[in-house]
Amino acid sequence: MADKAPALIEPPRKGTASGSLTSRSEFARLAREVEQGWGAKVIDRLSHDLRQAFPDLGGFSRANLKYMRAFAGAWDEEAIGQQAVGQLPWGHNIVLLTKLKDTEMRLAYAAAAVEFGWSRNVLVMHIESERIERQGKATTNFERSLPKTDSDLARESLKDPYRLDFLGLGDGAHEREIEASLIDHITEFLLELGAGFAFVGRQVHLEIGGDDFYIDSLFYHLQLRRYVVIELKAEKFKPEHLGQLGFYMTAADDLLRHETDGPTIGLLLCKTKNEAVAEYTLRDSSQPLGIVQYQLLEALPDPLQTALPTIEQIERELGEANE
Repeated sequence: MADKAPALIEPPRKGTASGSLTSRSEFARLAREVEQGWGAKVIDRLSHDLRQAFPDLGGFSRANLKYMRAFAGAWDEEAIGQQAVGQLPWGHNIVLLTKLKDTEMRLAYAAAAVEFGWSRNVLVMHIESERIERQGKATTNFERSLPKTDSDLARESLKDPYRLDFLGLGDGAHEREIEASLIDHITEFLLELGAGFAFVGRQVHLEIGGDDFYIDSLFYHLQLRRYVVIELKAEKFKPEHLGQLGFYMTAADDLLRHETDGPTIGLLLCKTKNEAVAEYTLRDSSQPLGIVQYQLLEALPDPLQTALPTIEQIERELGEANE
């Protein structure tokens, strides 16, 4: 039995497109057809009749009518009128309906799309990469090391894991190779980091007591008004990894931080981590630190991952073919 459809057509009003229906009786007839059910023949008839009634308007295809029904079934009047879904173009709403099943996630992505001005393609990309689902998942000590007003924003600014598959590197890549590739793909990396991050530099020089030191990757968070030092370890997290990161954070606070900036945040990207070990390591630290994992490849079966050619192999093959 076909599901009963929600009322998608309102009675015609003067001065509106719906007022161009030839009569209220015609509107009533179309509404009755909707109430009869949503079988293929009913949808086809409704699509035909609406096109006849509104010859100057588009959007009454069979597929679009099904999306309209799904839209009306997914949202109540308050959501459509007052929340972000009502501020998005129709194409964005189709993406939300077709790619997400959970209402809370739809609302979350809709709000982000409105806030950051995402195009439909960018919205699709963020949904497919589970951007929002990964937010706030990092292991941090922000609740203890940052003021309440900053700790929530800082925690939500970090993801776990970070997906670095745009680098085109295999899981066996070394730290320097990954770090260099991140800078070569800095636009994609900033997009993955999320809103608010600005790139300051790589191998940022610090002179301390006559010795030279270099921060691998330095960023600045525009909302938090703090420097963010990012260190990458191409191995499983170990407690000793935070020693060097903490040193760079202290140096950045002393040598780089402006008097209006907050204390520097440290972010350690590691290949894998033991959650319990990470939490123990952060427990007594007074510096604001986060520990997250990164992924160089999307989740693919191991045989397929090992079969994928590297960028160098592809370039070599193309070069030989051209010769």
